Amino acid sequence: MSGLCRQVLRVGARAGLRLQSHSAASSKAKAGQEGHGYNFELNDQQKEFQATARKFAREEIIPAAPHYDKTGEYPVPLIRRAWELGLMNTHIPETCGGLGLKIFDTCLITEEIAYGCTGLQTAIEANSLGQMPVIIAGNEQQQKKYLGRMTEEPLICAYCVTEPSAGSDVASIRTRAEKKGDEYILNGQKMWITNGGKANWYFVLARSEGDPGVPASRAFTGFIVEADTPGIQIGRKEINMGQRCSDTRGITFEDVRVPKENVLIGEGVGFKIAMGAFDKTRPPVAAGAVGLAQRALDEATKYALERKTFGKFLAEHQIVSFMLAEMAMKVELARMAYQRAAWEVDQGRRNTYYASIAKAFAGDIANQVAADAVQIFGGNGFNCEYPVEKLMRDAKIFQIYEGTAQIQRVIIAREHIGKYKQ
Repeated sequence: MSGLCRQVLRVGARAGLRLQSHSAASSKAKAGQEGHGYNFELNDQQKEFQATARKFAREEIIPAAPHYDKTGEYPVPLIRRAWELGLMNTHIPETCGGLGLKIFDTCLITEEIAYGCTGLQTAIEANSLGQMPVIIAGNEQQQKKYLGRMTEEPLICAYCVTEPSAGSDVASIRTRAEKKGDEYILNGQKMWITNGGKANWYFVLARSEGDPGVPASRAFTGFIVEADTPGIQIGRKEINMGQRCSDTRGITFEDVRVPKENVLIGEGVGFKIAMGAFDKTRPPVAAGAVGLAQRALDEATKYALERKTFGKFLAEHQIVSFMLAEMAMKVELARMAYQRAAWEVDQGRRNTYYASIAKAFAGDIANQVAADAVQIFGGNGFNCEYPVEKLMRDAKIFQIYEGTAQIQRVIIAREHIGKYKQ
């Protein structure tokens, strides 16, 4: 059934692309007359993916999410189900058996899954983050070997960059890669690695240049490392404030031998590869934050229409209705931000500026909207029997992982000011 389902989705995706191409060609002549420009309408293929993800989130994720939040178990059944539905590995090219979806399409799926549980969404999105360096920099052999296997069974991978003393300061990474013959020997420690204990393989960034004076742009190399390679030690599962079903661990490398054919592009370009992946993965992270915020808004609105105080429903009190209005404004604007960032990169343009805006803004509003939802619920919002306290806990990480809210502002400022220096 899973193979048939994925085949149908692939055929539908290809048909959708052909339909779009035909539609674009037939409407090109009309563009000048009708003034075609911005279009806020999803095509049929996008609506189908969105509907599939929405149904999965409402009917399967939401009922199971409280259990995984309480136990911290990795949601294997939900991961497998997402894979069967074609909602995982959507970035993988068709040449490797994947759907080859654009970032915009993937964001639509991500928002819906995050609506159900951002712990599950993070596990899926971290899988995409681990794959992205191979998608953008891997050769044909590397892609077919490591991406192809992920379309054959629901395997997981991980992005190993962060270290105990090098989070936002990626240039301070200490993990070393020493070349010996046809191999590289890796030694070092990574930390806060999502999917760290479940991965089949890792993307690992390590310092290959011994001279500390060499700039980061030439000092690091990116590797694909099999998770069962001797010398890899997996740390304990970290117990986090939120998104507890996500698997977060430290990974230690002790004399880990990696064949030279597992180097991405070549020595010294790892930093560019690692950072380049973020332009494609930050829009989906922002979409995840929007999914959480939309869930918080929906829960707060429903509660405000059921709960009475002073003889009126909460929603009939102006102070509460204005809170809901502010929440709705933030959600809609954050959604537009991630869609613009995704659209830009899908057009083949550098989207660093828009990706950072989307990630920073959506991460902030997820926290604000979740906190407001708790406030509207009052004392019930502070209780784990109601859904919004989990949303508030889950929201915080969106201001931290894949580049903190502060780092995003550094990037935005650099990109913005740079426009005026040209």
